[in-house]
Amino acid sequence: MDTIARREFLKLGVAAAALSVPAASAVAQPSAAEEADLGRLRKAVRFFGDGTAPTPLETAHLLTRLVAEDSFAADRYSRGGVVEDLEQRFADLLGKERAVFMPTGTLANHLAVRILCGERRRVIAQADSHLVNDAGDCAQTLSGLNLITLAPGRVDFEAAEVAAVLARTAAGRVATGVGAISIESPVRRLDNAVFDFGRMEEISGLAREQGIGLHLDGARLPVASVHSGIAMADYARLFDTVYISLYKCYDAPSGAILAGPESLLADLYHLRRMFGGGMPYVWPFAAVAAARLEGFAGGYAAALGVARDLFGLLEADGHFAIEHVTDGTNVFRLRVSGVDPGAWRDRLAARNIHLAPASSADGRFTLKTNPTLNRSTARELAAAFAAARTG
Repeated sequence: MDTIARREFLKLGVAAAALSVPAASAVAQPSAAEEADLGRLRKAVRFFGDGTAPTPLETAHLLTRLVAEDSFAADRYSRGGVVEDLEQRFADLLGKERAVFMPTGTLANHLAVRILCGERRRVIAQADSHLVNDAGDCAQTLSGLNLITLAPGRVDFEAAEVAAVLARTAAGRVATGVGAISIESPVRRLDNAVFDFGRMEEISGLAREQGIGLHLDGARLPVASVHSGIAMADYARLFDTVYISLYKCYDAPSGAILAGPESLLADLYHLRRMFGGGMPYVWPFAAVAAARLEGFAGGYAAALGVARDLFGLLEADGHFAIEHVTDGTNVFRLRVSGVDPGAWRDRLAARNIHLAPASSADGRFTLKTNPTLNRSTARELAAAFAAARTG
Protein backbone atom coordinates (compact mmCIF):
# COMPACT_ATOMS: atom_id res chain seq x y z
CA MET A 1 0.00 0.00 0.00
CA ASP A 2 1.51 3.35 -1.06
CA THR A 3 2.02 6.05 1.54
CA ILE A 4 0.76 9.48 0.50
CA ALA A 5 3.27 12.13 1.48
CA ARG A 6 2.68 15.86 1.26
CA ARG A 7 4.99 16.32 -1.75
CA GLU A 8 3.19 13.54 -3.67
CA PHE A 9 -0.18 15.08 -2.86
CA LEU A 10 0.89 18.49 -4.09
CA LYS A 11 2.61 17.07 -7.18
CA LEU A 12 -0.24 14.88 -8.34
CA GLY A 13 -3.13 17.10 -7.28
CA VAL A 14 -5.11 14.11 -6.04
CA ALA A 15 -7.56 16.18 -4.06
CA ALA A 16 -8.24 18.34 -7.10
CA ALA A 17 -9.10 15.29 -9.18
CA ALA A 18 -11.22 13.75 -6.45
CA LEU A 19 -13.10 16.88 -5.48
CA SER A 20 -13.15 18.92 -8.72
CA VAL A 21 -11.36 21.91 -7.21
CA PRO A 22 -8.44 23.94 -8.59
CA ALA A 23 -4.97 22.40 -8.73
CA ALA A 24 -3.67 21.25 -5.37
CA SER A 25 -0.58 23.41 -5.63
CA ALA A 26 -2.81 26.47 -5.89
CA VAL A 27 -4.85 25.32 -2.92
CA ALA A 28 -1.68 24.67 -0.90
CA GLN A 29 -0.47 28.23 -1.49
CA PRO A 30 -3.60 30.39 -1.50
CA SER A 31 -3.54 33.95 -2.69
CA ALA A 32 -4.46 36.82 -0.41
CA ALA A 33 -7.96 36.83 -1.91
CA GLU A 34 -8.33 33.09 -1.30
CA GLU A 35 -7.12 33.52 2.27
CA ALA A 36 -9.77 36.18 2.78
CA ASP A 37 -12.43 33.91 1.30
CA LEU A 38 -11.32 31.04 3.55
CA GLY A 39 -11.38 33.26 6.59
CA ARG A 40 -14.96 34.31 5.90
CA LEU A 41 -16.07 30.75 5.10
CA ARG A 42 -14.61 29.44 8.35
CA LYS A 43 -16.61 32.00 10.32
CA ALA A 44 -19.89 31.37 8.49
CA VAL A 45 -22.86 30.23 10.54
CA ARG A 46 -25.03 27.95 8.42
CA PHE A 47 -28.49 26.99 9.63
CA PHE A 48 -28.62 24.07 7.19
CA GLY A 49 -26.87 20.72 7.10
CA ASP A 50 -26.11 18.34 9.95
CA GLY A 51 -22.36 19.02 9.91
CA THR A 52 -20.60 22.21 8.90
CA ALA A 53 -21.71 22.02 5.23
CA PRO A 54 -18.18 22.83 3.99
CA THR A 55 -17.59 24.33 0.57
CA PRO A 56 -15.22 22.65 -1.94
CA LEU A 57 -12.55 25.21 -1.05
CA GLU A 58 -12.82 24.40 2.67
CA THR A 59 -12.69 20.66 2.00
CA ALA A 60 -9.67 20.96 -0.28
CA HIS A 61 -7.75 22.94 2.32
CA LEU A 62 -8.71 20.49 5.05
CA LEU A 63 -7.34 17.62 2.95
CA THR A 64 -4.14 19.54 2.28
CA ARG A 65 -3.68 20.10 6.01
CA LEU A 66 -4.43 16.48 6.90
CA VAL A 67 -1.90 15.14 4.41
CA ALA A 68 0.72 17.69 5.49
CA GLU A 69 0.32 16.91 9.18
CA ASP A 70 0.40 13.12 9.05
CA SER A 71 1.03 10.79 6.12
CA PHE A 72 -1.47 7.97 5.77
CA ALA A 73 -2.05 5.04 3.47
CA ALA A 74 -4.39 5.23 0.51
CA ASP A 75 -7.00 2.60 -0.18
CA ARG A 76 -7.28 0.44 -3.25
CA TYR A 77 -10.81 -0.12 -4.53
CA SER A 78 -12.20 1.12 -1.21
CA ARG A 79 -10.15 -1.35 0.84
CA GLY A 80 -7.22 -0.90 3.18
CA GLY A 81 -5.35 2.19 4.29
CA VAL A 82 -7.21 5.04 5.92
CA VAL A 83 -10.51 3.47 4.81
CA GLU A 84 -9.82 0.32 6.83
CA ASP A 85 -8.78 2.44 9.81
CA LEU A 86 -12.06 4.36 9.64
CA GLU A 87 -14.05 1.13 9.35
CA GLN A 88 -12.43 -0.18 12.51
CA ARG A 89 -13.11 3.03 14.41
CA PHE A 90 -16.80 2.82 13.53
CA ALA A 91 -16.97 -0.87 14.41
CA ASP A 92 -15.57 -0.04 17.84
CA LEU A 93 -17.84 2.99 18.27
CA LEU A 94 -20.94 0.96 17.44
CA GLY A 95 -19.91 -2.21 19.27
CA LYS A 96 -19.95 -4.30 16.09
CA GLU A 97 -17.49 -6.89 14.80
CA ARG A 98 -17.07 -5.39 11.36
CA ALA A 99 -17.76 -2.17 9.46
CA VAL A 100 -17.60 -1.67 5.69
CA PHE A 101 -17.32 1.56 3.68
CA MET A 102 -20.14 2.20 1.22
CA PRO A 103 -20.20 4.99 -1.38
CA THR A 104 -23.79 5.98 -0.50
CA GLY A 105 -26.40 5.44 2.17
CA THR A 106 -28.78 4.12 -0.47
CA LEU A 107 -26.43 1.22 -1.17
CA ALA A 108 -25.77 0.65 2.53
CA ASN A 109 -29.49 0.31 3.32
CA HIS A 110 -30.14 -1.81 0.26
CA LEU A 111 -27.35 -4.31 0.88
CA ALA A 112 -28.20 -4.51 4.57
CA VAL A 113 -31.80 -5.62 4.03
CA ARG A 114 -30.73 -7.86 1.14
CA ILE A 115 -28.25 -9.86 3.21
CA LEU A 116 -30.51 -9.95 6.27
CA CYS A 117 -33.46 -11.33 4.32
CA GLY A 118 -31.79 -14.32 2.69
CA GLU A 119 -34.61 -16.42 1.28
CA ARG A 120 -37.34 -14.64 3.26
CA ARG A 121 -38.13 -11.78 0.92
CA ARG A 122 -40.35 -9.47 2.93
CA VAL A 123 -39.07 -6.34 4.70
CA ILE A 124 -41.03 -4.25 7.19
CA ALA A 125 -40.19 -0.53 7.05
CA GLN A 126 -41.68 2.87 7.90
CA ALA A 127 -43.86 4.32 5.17
CA ASP A 128 -41.94 7.61 5.36
CA SER A 129 -38.46 6.10 5.41
CA HIS A 130 -35.66 6.71 2.93
CA LEU A 131 -35.66 3.04 1.89
CA VAL A 132 -39.29 3.26 0.82
CA ASN A 133 -39.37 6.74 -0.72
CA ASP A 134 -35.92 7.80 -1.86
CA ALA A 135 -34.14 4.75 -3.24
CA GLY A 136 -35.97 4.23 -6.52
CA ASP A 137 -37.46 0.85 -5.54
CA CYS A 138 -33.92 -0.56 -5.48
CA ALA A 139 -34.77 -3.32 -3.01
CA GLN A 140 -37.70 -4.45 -5.11
CA THR A 141 -36.11 -4.04 -8.54
CA LEU A 142 -32.57 -5.20 -7.88
CA SER A 143 -33.03 -7.71 -5.06
CA GLY A 144 -36.60 -8.95 -5.45
CA LEU A 145 -37.64 -7.87 -1.96
CA ASN A 146 -41.18 -6.93 -0.95
CA LEU A 147 -41.42 -3.86 1.28
CA ILE A 148 -44.31 -3.87 3.75
CA THR A 149 -44.86 -0.35 5.03
CA LEU A 150 -46.17 0.68 8.43
CA ALA A 151 -47.07 3.93 10.19
CA PRO A 152 -47.67 6.41 7.33
CA GLY A 153 -47.17 9.94 8.61
CA ARG A 154 -45.75 8.64 11.89
CA VAL A 155 -42.14 8.35 13.01
CA ASP A 156 -42.42 5.02 14.77
CA PHE A 157 -44.52 1.88 14.80
CA GLU A 158 -45.18 -0.56 17.62
CA ALA A 159 -44.32 -4.20 18.23
CA ALA A 160 -48.04 -5.03 18.05
CA GLU A 161 -48.15 -3.73 14.47
CA VAL A 162 -45.18 -5.91 13.57
CA ALA A 163 -46.83 -8.90 15.24
CA ALA A 164 -49.97 -8.32 13.16
CA VAL A 165 -47.94 -8.40 9.94
CA LEU A 166 -46.19 -11.59 11.05
CA ALA A 167 -49.52 -13.24 11.90
CA ARG A 168 -51.00 -12.28 8.55
CA THR A 169 -47.92 -13.57 6.75
CA ALA A 170 -48.01 -16.87 8.62
CA ALA A 171 -51.68 -17.36 7.72
CA GLY A 172 -51.13 -16.96 3.99
CA ARG A 173 -51.69 -19.90 1.64
CA VAL A 174 -48.12 -19.50 0.41
CA ALA A 175 -45.50 -19.22 3.13
CA THR A 176 -43.53 -16.01 2.52
CA GLY A 177 -41.65 -14.97 5.60
CA VAL A 178 -40.46 -11.59 6.81
CA GLY A 179 -36.68 -11.58 6.66
CA ALA A 180 -35.88 -8.10 7.94
CA ILE A 181 -37.21 -5.05 9.74
CA SER A 182 -35.69 -1.69 8.83
CA ILE A 183 -36.04 1.32 11.13
CA GLU A 184 -34.91 4.83 10.23
CA SER A 185 -34.11 7.23 13.04
CA PRO A 186 -34.05 10.20 12.90
CA VAL A 187 -36.59 10.28 10.05
CA ARG A 188 -35.62 12.90 7.47
CA ARG A 189 -39.06 13.16 5.87
CA LEU A 190 -40.59 13.84 9.30
CA ASP A 191 -38.24 16.68 10.26
CA ASN A 192 -35.57 14.45 11.80
CA ALA A 193 -37.84 13.25 14.61
CA VAL A 194 -36.60 10.16 16.45
CA PHE A 195 -38.09 6.69 16.79
CA ASP A 196 -38.91 5.96 20.45
CA PHE A 197 -36.11 3.90 22.03
CA GLY A 198 -38.50 1.87 24.18
CA ARG A 199 -40.45 0.82 21.08
CA MET A 200 -37.16 -0.07 19.39
CA GLU A 201 -36.37 -2.40 22.29
CA GLU A 202 -39.78 -4.08 22.08
CA ILE A 203 -39.51 -4.59 18.33
CA SER A 204 -35.96 -5.87 18.69
CA GLY A 205 -37.09 -8.43 21.27
CA LEU A 206 -39.92 -9.64 19.03
CA ALA A 207 -37.63 -9.88 16.00
CA ARG A 208 -35.03 -11.86 17.94
CA GLU A 209 -37.72 -14.33 19.03
CA GLN A 210 -38.81 -14.78 15.41
CA GLY A 211 -35.28 -14.92 13.94
CA ILE A 212 -35.87 -11.78 11.89
CA GLY A 213 -32.96 -9.52 10.94
CA LEU A 214 -32.91 -5.91 12.12
CA HIS A 215 -31.41 -2.94 10.31
CA LEU A 216 -31.04 0.62 11.59
CA ASP A 217 -30.92 3.42 9.04
CA GLY A 218 -29.01 5.68 11.40
CA ALA A 219 -27.76 8.18 8.83
CA ARG A 220 -28.08 10.91 11.47
CA LEU A 221 -27.68 8.68 14.53
CA PRO A 222 -24.87 10.90 15.92
CA VAL A 223 -27.43 13.72 16.22
CA ALA A 224 -30.05 11.48 17.83
CA SER A 225 -27.51 10.20 20.35
CA VAL A 226 -26.73 13.71 21.63
CA HIS A 227 -30.41 14.56 22.02
CA SER A 228 -31.40 11.32 23.73
CA GLY A 229 -28.26 10.81 25.80
CA ILE A 230 -28.23 7.20 24.55
CA ALA A 231 -24.87 6.04 23.22
CA MET A 232 -24.74 5.01 19.57
CA ALA A 233 -23.55 1.55 20.66
CA ASP A 234 -26.70 1.17 22.80
CA TYR A 235 -28.84 1.90 19.76
CA ALA A 236 -26.73 -0.44 17.65
CA ARG A 237 -27.00 -3.40 20.04
CA LEU A 238 -30.70 -3.66 19.19
CA PHE A 239 -29.91 -4.22 15.50
CA ASP A 240 -27.89 -6.63 13.39
CA THR A 241 -26.71 -3.93 10.99
CA VAL A 242 -26.39 -0.16 11.29
CA TYR A 243 -25.75 2.49 8.63
CA ILE A 244 -24.12 5.84 9.46
CA SER A 245 -23.67 8.62 6.90
CA LEU A 246 -20.18 10.07 6.49
CA TYR A 247 -21.29 13.26 4.75
CA LYS A 248 -24.23 14.34 6.90
CA CYS A 249 -22.50 14.83 10.25
CA TYR A 250 -18.87 14.21 9.40
CA ASP A 251 -18.45 16.55 6.39
CA ALA A 252 -17.08 13.94 3.93
CA PRO A 253 -17.90 14.69 0.27
CA SER A 254 -19.70 11.32 0.16
CA GLY A 255 -19.71 7.92 1.79
CA ALA A 256 -21.35 5.71 4.39
CA ILE A 257 -20.48 3.03 6.90
CA LEU A 258 -22.39 -0.21 7.31
CA ALA A 259 -21.58 -2.05 10.54
CA GLY A 260 -22.62 -5.49 11.72
CA PRO A 261 -21.48 -9.04 12.48
CA GLU A 262 -18.42 -10.61 10.87
CA SER A 263 -20.53 -13.46 9.53
CA LEU A 264 -22.57 -11.06 7.35
CA LEU A 265 -20.04 -8.41 6.39
CA ALA A 266 -16.71 -10.23 6.04
CA ASP A 267 -16.95 -10.56 2.25
CA LEU A 268 -19.46 -7.80 1.58
CA TYR A 269 -16.96 -5.94 -0.60
CA HIS A 270 -17.72 -8.48 -3.34
CA LEU A 271 -21.40 -7.56 -3.30
CA ARG A 272 -20.49 -3.87 -3.05
CA ARG A 273 -18.44 -4.17 -6.22
CA MET A 274 -21.16 -6.14 -8.00
CA PHE A 275 -23.46 -3.15 -7.50
CA GLY A 276 -20.82 -0.76 -8.84
CA GLY A 277 -19.75 0.47 -5.41
CA GLY A 278 -16.09 -0.59 -5.43
CA MET A 279 -14.70 2.88 -6.13
CA PRO A 280 -10.94 2.88 -6.92
CA TYR A 281 -9.95 5.53 -4.34
CA VAL A 282 -12.11 6.90 -1.56
CA TRP A 283 -9.36 8.02 0.83
CA PRO A 284 -10.37 11.73 0.58
CA PHE A 285 -13.82 10.80 1.90
CA ALA A 286 -12.42 8.61 4.68
CA ALA A 287 -9.76 11.12 5.69
CA VAL A 288 -12.26 13.96 6.17
CA ALA A 289 -14.70 11.75 8.10
CA ALA A 290 -11.89 10.45 10.30
CA ALA A 291 -10.84 14.01 11.12
CA ARG A 292 -14.39 14.98 12.13
CA LEU A 293 -15.43 11.79 13.90
CA GLU A 294 -14.08 12.32 17.40
CA GLY A 295 -15.15 15.93 17.84
CA PHE A 296 -18.68 15.82 16.45
CA ALA A 297 -20.63 14.84 19.57
CA GLY A 298 -19.06 17.50 21.78
CA GLY A 299 -19.29 20.15 19.08
CA TYR A 300 -22.92 19.38 18.36
CA ALA A 301 -23.85 19.38 22.06
CA ALA A 302 -22.27 22.83 22.44
CA ALA A 303 -24.08 24.09 19.33
CA LEU A 304 -27.37 22.81 20.71
CA GLY A 305 -26.80 24.94 23.80
CA VAL A 306 -26.18 27.99 21.60
CA ALA A 307 -29.38 27.26 19.66
CA ARG A 308 -31.51 26.96 22.77
CA ASP A 309 -30.21 30.25 24.14
CA LEU A 310 -30.70 31.90 20.75
CA PHE A 311 -34.29 30.72 20.45
CA GLY A 312 -35.06 32.04 23.92
CA LEU A 313 -33.68 35.46 22.99
CA LEU A 314 -35.58 35.53 19.69
CA GLU A 315 -38.89 34.65 21.32
CA ALA A 316 -38.33 37.37 23.93
CA ASP A 317 -37.81 39.86 21.07
CA GLY A 318 -41.45 39.49 20.03
CA HIS A 319 -40.83 39.53 16.27
CA PHE A 320 -39.75 35.91 16.00
CA ALA A 321 -41.61 32.66 16.65
CA ILE A 322 -39.86 29.30 17.00
CA GLU A 323 -41.75 26.06 16.33
CA HIS A 324 -40.34 22.85 17.79
CA VAL A 325 -40.76 19.39 16.26
CA THR A 326 -42.37 16.74 18.46
CA ASP A 327 -39.66 14.20 19.37
CA GLY A 328 -37.37 16.35 17.26
CA THR A 329 -33.63 16.75 17.08
CA ASN A 330 -31.95 19.45 14.99
CA VAL A 331 -34.85 20.82 12.91
CA PHE A 332 -36.81 23.94 13.93
CA ARG A 333 -39.17 26.35 12.16
CA LEU A 334 -38.83 30.12 12.35
CA ARG A 335 -41.38 32.83 11.55
CA VAL A 336 -40.30 36.46 11.25
CA SER A 337 -43.02 39.11 11.49
CA GLY A 338 -43.20 42.45 9.71
CA VAL A 339 -40.57 41.76 7.07
CA ASP A 340 -40.19 40.24 3.62
CA PRO A 341 -38.62 36.80 4.27
CA GLY A 342 -36.36 36.90 1.22
CA ALA A 343 -35.02 40.38 1.93
CA TRP A 344 -34.45 39.52 5.59
CA ARG A 345 -32.55 36.39 4.62
CA ASP A 346 -30.35 38.36 2.20
CA ARG A 347 -29.50 40.90 4.88
CA LEU A 348 -28.63 38.08 7.27
CA ALA A 349 -26.37 36.51 4.64
CA ALA A 350 -24.49 39.80 4.38
CA ARG A 351 -23.68 39.26 8.06
CA ASN A 352 -22.28 35.78 7.23
CA ILE A 353 -25.31 33.98 8.68
CA HIS A 354 -26.94 31.70 6.13
CA LEU A 355 -30.39 30.12 5.98
CA ALA A 356 -32.15 27.98 3.39
CA PRO A 357 -34.91 29.88 1.53
CA ALA A 358 -38.22 30.30 3.31
CA SER A 359 -41.17 28.14 2.33
CA SER A 360 -43.07 29.70 -0.55
CA ALA A 361 -46.30 28.44 1.00
CA ASP A 362 -46.14 30.06 4.44
CA GLY A 363 -42.91 32.06 4.65
CA ARG A 364 -41.46 29.90 7.42
CA PHE A 365 -37.76 29.16 7.58
CA THR A 366 -36.43 25.70 8.42
CA LEU A 367 -33.41 25.96 10.70
CA LYS A 368 -31.00 23.12 11.46
CA THR A 369 -28.73 23.10 14.48
CA ASN A 370 -25.16 22.10 13.66
CA PRO A 371 -21.59 22.81 14.85
CA THR A 372 -21.28 26.05 12.84
CA LEU A 373 -23.32 27.76 15.59
CA ASN A 374 -20.22 27.49 17.78
CA ARG A 375 -18.59 30.13 15.56
CA SER A 376 -20.71 32.79 17.25
CA THR A 377 -22.70 33.30 20.43
CA ALA A 378 -26.43 33.30 21.06
CA ARG A 379 -26.41 37.03 21.83
CA GLU A 380 -24.43 37.90 18.70
CA LEU A 381 -26.74 35.80 16.54
CA ALA A 382 -29.88 37.26 18.12
CA ALA A 383 -28.57 40.78 17.58
CA ALA A 384 -27.87 40.00 13.92
CA PHE A 385 -31.34 38.49 13.43
CA ALA A 386 -32.91 41.61 14.91
CA ALA A 387 -30.71 44.05 13.00
CA ALA A 388 -31.51 42.31 9.70
CA ARG A 389 -35.19 43.12 10.22
CA THR A 390 -34.55 46.82 9.87
CA GLY A 391 -31.73 46.64 7.35
